[in-house]
Amino acid sequence: MSLTQTSTSVELVAEFTARPGKEAEVESLLRDLTIAVRAEPGCLVFDAYVLTDPPAVAEVDPDWTAVGTRFVVVEAYRDAAAFAEHLAQPHGAVFNAALGPLIAEANGSELRFLRRVA
Repeated sequence: MSLTQTSTSVELVAEFTARPGKEAEVESLLRDLTIAVRAEPGCLVFDAYVLTDPPAVAEVDPDWTAVGTRFVVVEAYRDAAAFAEHLAQPHGAVFNAALGPLIAEANGSELRFLRRVA
């Protein structure tokens, strides 16, 4: 994980792919996590989504097949300290432990930190 910030807030996108047949379990976990994270004092945004369209690779690679349903979580925290506090919360560890067997990624969620352009 790499975190380079030029502003005070920490913004990121977490992505992962639910294994076929595990989508409902992942959605349930995300609903519970969303409630807990939004209650954190330093959380500005925590919104979970499921992709409704296939990724662009499906349009350019005729041999590509989906391995499951893709989920995207958009997160923003007041500052690096608030993000560190978020990472220390037990509900995150519980979520990640439960999520692991339900997703295709061997190392958990793919995190992408963002830098606001405008």
